[in-house]
Amino acid sequence: MCHIEHMKAITIRELHMKTGDWVRKASREEGIVVMDRRRPVAKIIPFSEGDMGRRFSERTFVKGFDQMKHRDADSGRFVSEDRDRG
Repeated sequence: MCHIEHMKAITIRELHMKTGDWVRKASREEGIVVMDRRRPVAKIIPFSEGDMGRRFSERTFVKGFDQMKHRDADSGRFVSEDRDRG
């Protein structure tokens, strides 16, 4: 369920006229709901560092990955062949 009653609601026109202002306001508050003909169509919500996920260097293999059979093959060749099959 979407809890938009506590969010500021604006129209698409308002967003178009002052996009930067609304984005900055959304980043400081809980978010903004964008309305189209009185119907909510989008949310602008604050970004958090957790949204980025883990850095590539911090990622780990999926369980069982190390058990997979290693193949000496050129994956680029397989991709090209598949693409050519079209």
